[in-house]
Amino acid sequence: MAVAVCLFCACSQRHTAISLAEDFIDANAGEPAKIENRDFGKLGITCRVADTTVTSLQARQNELYKAGIDYPAFHQGDTLYYIRMKFTYQGDTLSQTFYLDKMLEHVVAVK
Repeated sequence: MAVAVCLFCACSQRHTAISLAEDFIDANAGEPAKIENRDFGKLGITCRVADTTVTSLQARQNELYKAGIDYPAFHQGDTLYYIRMKFTYQGDTLSQTFYLDKMLEHVVAVK
């Protein structure tokens, strides 16, 4: 029974992470429909991302996304979830990593 509950929670968290990433793409991509064949990996967790790295990722211009995205605050040592997405864009197969806050409510950065 405990294993079933753990699996359900993990699946539920992954589903939430995928929804956050999809919503982020829909709200911030210049042409979301061109980001095709989206395939998400496993949900991971880390506390080893430096605040300078997150700040750099937030400031980086990415050709897929609009400028001036308003990201939530991040503090050194905050635990982050991450999920990788492979996708096709203009015939190329690419990947991105979405970093999510520990409450699984916001995308904090994209790499």
